[in-house]
Amino acid sequence: MTLLRFDGVSKKYPGGHQALDDLSFSVEAGEMVFITGHSGAGKSTLLKLAHLSERPSQGAVWFQEKNLNSVRGGKVALHRRALGVVHQDHCLLLDKNVFDNVALPLLIAGIDPKQIKQRVHQALQRLGLDSRAQDISAELSTGEQQRVAIARAIAAQPILLLADEPTGNLDPSLAADIMQMLVGLTEQGAAVVIASHDLALVKRMKKRVLVIDKGRLMDDISPEELADE
Repeated sequence: MTLLRFDGVSKKYPGGHQALDDLSFSVEAGEMVFITGHSGAGKSTLLKLAHLSERPSQGAVWFQEKNLNSVRGGKVALHRRALGVVHQDHCLLLDKNVFDNVALPLLIAGIDPKQIKQRVHQALQRLGLDSRAQDISAELSTGEQQRVAIARAIAAQPILLLADEPTGNLDPSLAADIMQMLVGLTEQGAAVVIASHDLALVKRMKKRVLVIDKGRLMDDISPEELADE
């Protein structure tokens, strides 16, 4: 089943910067896709369009066969409940503890408090942060904050996970562990879309790769092609 589809999508920011230019691709349920390209290629903009924190200038983004151009007002929050998002700058509430940061999207979604507690502790345990649950987020290292952001995303049990450089501040061993954790989400039927400039990691994962340059799709490399290298 096609979960996410970009159909002739362009994005031009005020001031004239063309971030995306006639971009078309689709992502299936249970698929992991890496988005690669130089800094400024349009990777982050692509994720923002799927999250509805930006809107296309032309074309349409489809999620579960719904045109996101028609998702407005209170429906935006409903759309985001189906997503898990790992932002490049983590977007944590630094004056709140680790548990509260991971729990926040679940509280907003109206999840039962007992289930929230269970989901948060499971996510923190998987990221090796269970002992830090009551620590204030500002006291954590950059790498630990990044792991909290990943825990928050997976605790939501998303249909689609969007991750912008999720392993950028992590050592290679931990980065590999987290990638395998994200593979586990796809095995449960979720789609995972990762923007990354870590080409060594991308090649090692042997998953589908979309190469973007100046907002255009330059290549769509299948897992089979990577496996043959």
